[in-house]
Amino acid sequence: MRANRAYELIHTRGNLRPALLAGDERLDLIEVVSIDDGEVALFWELPARQAVRLLRSLRTDLATLDAEVFLARWEQAEGQG
Repeated sequence: MRANRAYELIHTRGNLRPALLAGDERLDLIEVVSIDDGEVALFWELPARQAVRLLRSLRTDLATLDAEVFLARWEQAEGQG
């Protein structure tokens, strides 16, 4: 099963400004939530500009990888950050 069928990506912005205009004080929240049970599988709190880059990568992987491979890859990346 594709990852985008098993997980939902939630991005909560720290304010209404675009990421390019937001300062480093703005922190965005990124959550990857399991659709089946609503549990948070992955979570990041990052400055806005870093969050935008991470969102692009997550969206690409959600669309192209299987759910198990996606979760394994990003759990490993989360632990390194």
